Parts: sequence; C-alpha cells; structure tokens
Amino acid sequence: MRNKIIKISIYILICIFAVVLGMFFYFNGNYMLMSAEIALICCVAFFVHYEKSDTSSLELVHLCSIIALSIALRCMFSAVPFFKPVTAIVIISGLYFGKEFAFLAGAMSALLSNFIFSQGLWTPFQMIAWGMCGFLAAAISGVLKKNRLLLCLYSAFAGLLYSLIVDINTVLWIDKFFSLKRYIAICVTSAPFTLTYAISNVIFVLILGKPLEKTFQRLKKKYG
Repeated sequence: MRNKIIKISIYILICIFAVVLGMFFYFNGNYMLMSAEIALICCVAFFVHYEKSDTSSLELVHLCSIIALSIALRCMFSAVPFFKPVTAIVIISGLYFGKEFAFLAGAMSALLSNFIFSQGLWTPFQMIAWGMCGFLAAAISGVLKKNRLLLCLYSAFAGLLYSLIVDINTVLWIDKFFSLKRYIAICVTSAPFTLTYAISNVIFVLILGKPLEKTFQRLKKKYG
C-alpha cells in the first residue's frame, strides 16, 4: 500500500511539473501542448504498470491482435464519419482481459492508427479517451457481461465519454486555453455527431459482441 501511494504521488508530481514547466515556456497562452503532455503522462502510468506486471508473451500476442483488429476496422470505416468500431472492440476486450489490458488496447489503437490518419496534439486525448472506455468497462465487467441492455447503455455512454474528452482538445486548439463557455458550446453543437458515435458503438457491440466473446473465452480456456 505504501509503495502504491509513493507511485501515485510521483505521477502527480510529474503532472504538476508539466504544468509549472508550461507556465514558464508557454507565455503566449498556448496550453494545448502542456495539456497533451499531461494526457500522455497519464497514459505512460498505465504502460509502466502493465510492463511491470506478470504478463505472459501470449497475452501480448492477444493484445497486439486486438489492436490490429481495431486499426483495420477503423480504416475500413474511415469513409463513414463518426461511425467507428474501435470503442466497441476496446469495451469487449475489457470484459475478458482486465483493466490495464483494455486501457492499453484503446490507447495503442489510437496512437498506431493515427500514423495512418495523422498524428497531432489530439492523439494523447484520443489515447486517454479510448483507454478509459476500456478501463471502465473492465471495472464493471461483472455487471456488463450479465446484462446485454446495460452493455448497450454503457457503449452509448462510452461514445459520450470519448467525445467529452476529445472536445477538450478542440477547445484548446481554437482558444489556446481552456474556456468553459467554448467547451459547452462545442459539446452542444457536436451533439448530433456524438449521438451518431454513441449509436454506432451500440451497433458494433451487438454485431461483434458474440463472435468476439466466443473467441476470447476460447482463448482464455485454451491458454489460461
């Protein structure tokens, strides 16, 4: 418990250091880079924890396979705006492989697929957004696996969560600092797109849920 508190304190101090560093170097009020740095630091915390955990090479193969599937399907649906299967895949992986696994699947799907769709300061926000969608799904996996309706409701909520996190980047990109009024305005104006994304999550979970569930259960039974 003591070691855990020390680790958390270190991560908090690193985030504070990033803020202080930004106050000295971003005199023009452009806090976008600083925010991206903090988001990236939060992701690194999960990466380090997963790296130090007892992870088998087989589990890494499963992780890479899920990330590859997410990237391939994101490319496949790239022509359809706000209709992407990545969140659904990350959610389903969280139900069967745990919190850290799901966070990494979401974060790395965003990072690696953006080598195709273009990298930018929005990438860390997408990494956190997709990572948290998987992490939270894993945290309440016992409930979601038993109730298909709750799984659909969570999938819709994950679409909202993703949009709320990524819209922070939009505000910083426009104003170079965070404005609550601008944030609320962007959330309201992007509501139709957020709704489309939420609905697409439900559709992909219903379509991919059973096939991936059988695959994941078979893998866990076969390889442990």
